[in-house]
Amino acid sequence: MIDAKTALYLTFLASFLSIGYALFAAYYVLSKDDGNERMKEIAKAIQEGAGAFLAREYKSIAIVAIVIFAILWALGMKSEHFGLLTAIGYLTGAILSGLAGFIGMFVAVRTNVKTAEMAKNGLAKALNLAFRGGSVTGFLVTGFGLLAIAGFYTLSVYVFKQPVEHTIKALIGLAFGTSLISVFARLGGGIYTKAADVGADLVGKVEAGIPEDDPRNPAVIADNVGDNVGDCAGMAADVFETFTVTTVAAMVLGHTLFDKPGTVGIAAMFPLLIGAIASVSAIVGTFFVKLGRSNNIMGAFYKGMIATAIIALVIIYFVSKGMFGAGLTYSWGKVTAMSVFLASVIGMAITGLLMFVTEYYTSYEFSPVKSISKASTTGHATNIIQGIAIMLKAPALPAIIIALGIYFSYKLAGLYGIAIAAAAMLSLTGMIISIDSYGPITDNAGGIAEMAELDETVRAVTDPLDAVGNTTKAVTKGFAIGSAALAALVLFAEYTRSIGAGITSFDLSNPLVLVGLLLGGLLPFYFGAMSMEAVGIAGGQMVEEVRRQFRTIKGILEGKAKPDYAACVDIVTKEALKKMIVPGLIPVLGPIIVYILFGKISLGALSMGSIITGFFLAVAMTSGGGAWDNAKKYIEDGNFGGKGSEAHKAAVTGDTVGDPLKDTAGPAINPMIKIINIIAILIVLTNL
Repeated sequence: MIDAKTALYLTFLASFLSIGYALFAAYYVLSKDDGNERMKEIAKAIQEGAGAFLAREYKSIAIVAIVIFAILWALGMKSEHFGLLTAIGYLTGAILSGLAGFIGMFVAVRTNVKTAEMAKNGLAKALNLAFRGGSVTGFLVTGFGLLAIAGFYTLSVYVFKQPVEHTIKALIGLAFGTSLISVFARLGGGIYTKAADVGADLVGKVEAGIPEDDPRNPAVIADNVGDNVGDCAGMAADVFETFTVTTVAAMVLGHTLFDKPGTVGIAAMFPLLIGAIASVSAIVGTFFVKLGRSNNIMGAFYKGMIATAIIALVIIYFVSKGMFGAGLTYSWGKVTAMSVFLASVIGMAITGLLMFVTEYYTSYEFSPVKSISKASTTGHATNIIQGIAIMLKAPALPAIIIALGIYFSYKLAGLYGIAIAAAAMLSLTGMIISIDSYGPITDNAGGIAEMAELDETVRAVTDPLDAVGNTTKAVTKGFAIGSAALAALVLFAEYTRSIGAGITSFDLSNPLVLVGLLLGGLLPFYFGAMSMEAVGIAGGQMVEEVRRQFRTIKGILEGKAKPDYAACVDIVTKEALKKMIVPGLIPVLGPIIVYILFGKISLGALSMGSIITGFFLAVAMTSGGGAWDNAKKYIEDGNFGGKGSEAHKAAVTGDTVGDPLKDTAGPAINPMIKIINIIAILIVLTNL
């Protein structure tokens, strides 16, 4: 029989193994060669730009974090559940979330140049190095996430002797800390990367007719920096938050459903143990990521995912028998070892299905992307029309997959079954983020190879790595969004239990419910609109700066003068940090205002409304943007006229429209909907 305390010890062990593996991978990657002096010079510029942006971003976030820390501490005067304990949990989550992103990006911006150099030795070795670099971020996310939850619980209960109920509720504060970092990291990094991309594409590629990563383009360094701050640090914060929030929500729900006052049982600790098991399984799974005879890069990643899931499920099967052998009874039925195991299977199956569906809509191996490429041959407008059509179709299958997952996991074990499915889905985070962080590494590697004017044989390796990197980034965003929807649903279930007074349903005939649903449905749209506007404004400034340099610095296009890369980096850094604040406050202030005006019922409906529209918007934006991106790359590979053709120009326009959808607005909706639900729970627990 595995009890709660044993589960806690095993979680600590798994977290140390994950962090240890990340450090080993970092040592392995950093020991590789950086190439020639020109490559080192370019890589250093990217490193300095990324480091400077992240430092300034974290300083901005720190101001907001300190204010919220003080508010949570002060709320202790109104509620027994809050105060310094919750504020410390909040700060712990925020710091570890930021640290995972910072270290992961530090390694990623050093792996890019090493991957470009390793490309001289062939596809397999370059893939291995890029993936190992990405795995640093992946395993720091799971390692720090497990350590944050288990460490906070242990210190609170066993060291500072705090009541179990206080500690469990204070874990919501820890989840809130990760959410705050996530939404600002996603917004700031997303605005930065896409504003830089707009300047590089519209002026460099379309107006000047030079390649994407041409050193004559003043925005090229900012563009490469953006890949890292958006898709590496931003995604790390995003999924770290989802992993932590989902695990905490499942633990809190398990505790309120099954535990007696003053105790924490197996139901509360099992979600944490699922994450621990899968994180160790993922370490083994990384060794299955190898190219086969067909050189199918996505196939190599799928082998790692499948191996991780199988190993984890085998262990979870025996652990569930050891923990739930006698079963647990609650108001809706009985939870058995087999029911929680099957709920875990459903969660991991959802992950695999969502990844496959997202790949179908975003890879140029399949018809959706090819249809956009073909539409580009008749102009910019038809490219946009077909891209929007694909974007609107993209959420259909993910919605059906998640709906079926919710239905069957609920049938197996009620609300707890949904929580277990969500926890199992997020347990694959280590492998998922390793695959995602591979994307910006290979993107930068291709850019460095072009700017350093390396041999065409190097680009013949980095180009297919980069093309798959676009798909992996889209696929992992599909995972992040799907898991966010399930996590938010678990948070909503906890909210309905927290408001008490026998309220367990929201009657649609109640006008307060309709008010909440409508306002909740509105928030993701308005949040997304502000995110898009921010990219447009910052991107416009980048366009003007690149044009200015082409006009005033003589000899740039002839390669006789060096562009002012630093000016572009500075402009987009300032604009991204300025524009991220107001949208980032929407999910914090929105629930508070609705609660003050309309009360708990409307607040609960607001949470549900944001989940529904937020899920559909996020999937549509990220899949549509990914499809536009790879439609452009499909043409650049020599189809429909190739580079420089009219079809290519139309595809560049579509890609530019899709970029802020897939890398700014869409991904930022993930933490947004969870913050709304967390704020709702915090409001209820503080009895304001």
